[in-house]
Amino acid sequence: MIDLFKTKIGRLRILAILEGISLLTLIGIAVPMKYWMGNPLLVRLIGPVHGTLFLLFLFNTLSVGVEQNWKFKEITWKVILACFIPLGTFYIDKKILSKL
Repeated sequence: MIDLFKTKIGRLRILAILEGISLLTLIGIAVPMKYWMGNPLLVRLIGPVHGTLFLLFLFNTLSVGVEQNWKFKEITWKVILACFIPLGTFYIDKKILSKL
């Protein structure tokens, strides 16, 4: 795990996992608490964190793609698309990023 912090792809993988976890927390815990229990506190806390991680993932994907000379049609667009699909970042980490 420590080795992941040493490379840009490693840091992108960490962002992918964190973005996915934040989405699961938001959808699985915070939103139900807001609508079923009338408590929007977690949405107010986790929503901005998820948004920040989402944007960091997007910007880092583009940065790594340019640095690593990824072909946009082969890799970059798939990695970017992953963050728009629930659980997509976990899939893309397993299928693409872990192999780079």
